Amino acid sequence: MVTENKYSIEELNAYKKRSIAGEVWRNYKKSPSAMIGLIVIIIIVIIAIIAQIVYDYNEDIVQQDIMNRLQGPSSEHLLGTDQYGRDVLIRILYGAKYSLSVGIVSVAISCILGSTLGLIAGYYGGLTENIILRACEIFMGIPSILLGIAIMSAFGQSLLVLMFAIGLVYVPMFARTARAAVLPVRDQEYIEAAKISGVNDLNIIFNHVLPNSMSPIIVQVTMGVANGILTASGLSFLGLGVPVPAPEWGAMLSSGREFIRDYSYLTFFPGLAIMITVLAFNLMGDGLRDALDPKLKQ
Repeated sequence: MVTENKYSIEELNAYKKRSIAGEVWRNYKKSPSAMIGLIVIIIIVIIAIIAQIVYDYNEDIVQQDIMNRLQGPSSEHLLGTDQYGRDVLIRILYGAKYSLSVGIVSVAISCILGSTLGLIAGYYGGLTENIILRACEIFMGIPSILLGIAIMSAFGQSLLVLMFAIGLVYVPMFARTARAAVLPVRDQEYIEAAKISGVNDLNIIFNHVLPNSMSPIIVQVTMGVANGILTASGLSFLGLGVPVPAPEWGAMLSSGREFIRDYSYLTFFPGLAIMITVLAFNLMGDGLRDALDPKLKQ
């Protein structure tokens, strides 16, 4: 006796999509460290949003109060004040916006450019692949900080230029990741069937190859945000990042280094903020890598 199918194709496809997402989430939740990283990132994002609403940039962030300069942590200033009398805690909370925005926007730039190049290289192969890979190797041979310094020096110092510079620095990393993800997909039967059916290459790449190559790219995005934050902090520490007096964490480290012997809190707390944020993104990236690993899907 044949049973009647009670569900439409649309309902079955919707259930399949939900089940895949649910399976990834179930695998992700198995890692306590990954959940800690996700929670920390959510808290940092909430802090960055609230700080923009609660504090005024001119009055609370950059206005100087020389009478209260270099005061240690106290009940009035929980993390002390800097050499200009500005509250260190408020500046760190407000500065989360710069580190997160630079990390997210720069990795979006590098992901879009790098993944596109990687998809083209992996799909077509041959001379096209060799040209793209050799160009990536040339860029990867230049230290990221040095390449960032060169771009910032050429185009000037601003937040947008910083995002663009860091985005270009990590394009080769995404290109190689995407290319490696495409190689086992391009020879699948459904790709060959699409070619025989007359589907153009652009549709095949973005509608068939890319969706089945997303897992390593997604993981690389989380790792890329952490690398972007570190690179931005390094450039700001060298005076080539977010223009002063904006409270970017790397710039705060740089301005406090001359007082590190007697007022170590000026460098300790911004450095701690960078460390916690980068660690949280790395933990989340590790969790996503394990959750998206096909070997974990039973």
